[in-house]
Amino acid sequence: MPDPSFTVGLEEEYLLVDRKTRELTRDPPSSMLAECEKRLEGQVSPEFLRSQIEVQTRVHHNVGQARADLARLRRTVSEVAAAHGLAIVAAATHPFAEWGGQQPTGRQRYLVLERDLQGVGRRLLICGLHVHVGIDDDELRIDLLNQAGYFLPHLLALSTSSPFWRGEDTGLKSYRVAVFNELPRTGLPDHFESYGEYQRQLNRLIAAGLIEDATKLWWDIRPSARFPTLEMRLTDIPTRLDDSISIAALFQCILGMLWRLKRSNQRWRIYPRMLVNENRWRAQRYGYDQGLVDFGKGEVVPYAKLLEELIELTAPESERFGCRAEVTAARNILKRGTSAHRQVTIYNEAIERGATREEALRAVIDWLIAETAVGV
Repeated sequence: MPDPSFTVGLEEEYLLVDRKTRELTRDPPSSMLAECEKRLEGQVSPEFLRSQIEVQTRVHHNVGQARADLARLRRTVSEVAAAHGLAIVAAATHPFAEWGGQQPTGRQRYLVLERDLQGVGRRLLICGLHVHVGIDDDELRIDLLNQAGYFLPHLLALSTSSPFWRGEDTGLKSYRVAVFNELPRTGLPDHFESYGEYQRQLNRLIAAGLIEDATKLWWDIRPSARFPTLEMRLTDIPTRLDDSISIAALFQCILGMLWRLKRSNQRWRIYPRMLVNENRWRAQRYGYDQGLVDFGKGEVVPYAKLLEELIELTAPESERFGCRAEVTAARNILKRGTSAHRQVTIYNEAIERGATREEALRAVIDWLIAETAVGV
């Protein structure tokens, strides 16, 4: 079997806020999206709610190229939004927005989703980072799908940016995951023995009229319905651009490492979903603060140690893919904290200085606006 292409592409979802009030804009002017589409030529699109917007990089051979592309996308959307009195925020939830009253985008796909999902869908005021890595062979894509789920909580812990929901500190580093869990066909995928088995199960859902196609599988990781890729979907949208790139590099290298093992007639041990889900919950609840379980050792291990092990484990791939600097940059996330850590700190410090709850939440928004522009 030839080596997979291991190309990489990223999708990021942003919130649109009014620069004066810091509130979500429920009805951005159509001219804003039109200008974005004109300048970005197919790399930008509306999201489920009108207060969101999504960008997509092109397909790249390395994360360095992807970073330059993503920086251009963030910068352009930010400039166009600013011209309309708006700002983009790269955070998985808005700190104080109410989901009630948000307007769905008036496109057929989203109108159907709203009809099908009802109240669950109306709460989807959340944004994520999706990373595609090119795995050209169908059977290999399923094989790596089965193994890669083990590492997804490690990536979620680095991405968290949704500690607040409707003005309250939820105590979770990623409340977005709690909201997304309410949808059908989410979470870790089942284990599939082959691509044929995956396709048969998918076809059962389609034949029963439950879904139209594989785009309605919203798993944490899935074979893309549009591209020959594995698509990682669990992570929050990191506020800082370089954190998105670091997570993308890690995901690319994890898949490369699993391929290297396969070529040596080895594989990563596949643990039951109930065990991996414990780490998924720990990452959702604590981020990296309380560590994750090393199921080989059967004990909770500090996240910093796990990250060093992951960096070392994927060292041949980070050298091969030319992304050693981006992979090791994950250490910087632990040093300064994820967006979730920083948001909670900014809020608490504002309260300690005598700010009202509303003022403290707006201070968080101000930080998010500024941080979203870092490095672009």
